[in-house]
Amino acid sequence: MNIQHKAHPWHGISPGDNVPNVVTAFIEIVPSDTVKYEIDKTSGYLKIDRPQKFSSTIPTLYGFIPQTYCAEKIAEFAAMKSGRDVTKGDGDPLDICVLSERSITHGNIILQAIPIGGFRLLDGGEADDKIIAVLKGDEFYEQWKDVSDCPPSYINRLKHYFLTYKNLPDEHSTCEITNVYGREEAHEVIRKSMEDYQYHFIGE
Repeated sequence: MNIQHKAHPWHGISPGDNVPNVVTAFIEIVPSDTVKYEIDKTSGYLKIDRPQKFSSTIPTLYGFIPQTYCAEKIAEFAAMKSGRDVTKGDGDPLDICVLSERSITHGNIILQAIPIGGFRLLDGGEADDKIIAVLKGDEFYEQWKDVSDCPPSYINRLKHYFLTYKNLPDEHSTCEITNVYGREEAHEVIRKSMEDYQYHFIGE
């Protein structure tokens, strides 16, 4: 009997044939989720990380780009662009927020996304970039070619979520957003995260 094994979402799925213009994204959570799911790095299964605190829900589809890693090159680039002392990358695959007009009701799926920008999040001094992308083929959001096409209120919703979703009342946030950047810089962040992955996991 021919037994087929499920590909590990981080290591076993290609980031795409046209990276960084179009990338594969593995979606972990969707806006309706009241629980934060994330990939278990060992098994590749989706696990419950924690319930979302208070009324915080992610404004977009959210996941990561396979075969990326946030380590030395991501940290160096973040330090150069932000002028801050960035100690290291956060040690996770590169996060991605995917905008779509369509209601997608669950995670644990892959899709094709077009990066249009991102923002540089520092969490306790670690680089934790968030790529902003649109769902490939989405008739509404595919009109946005760069983050500058997005209404500021939309970007502010994303920023507010990532700056507050871990916080308890009266708790000081360890996160700050130093830059919002456009498509070309997002492409460079993706390339550097792929180089970090190559160095740490392929060894070439």
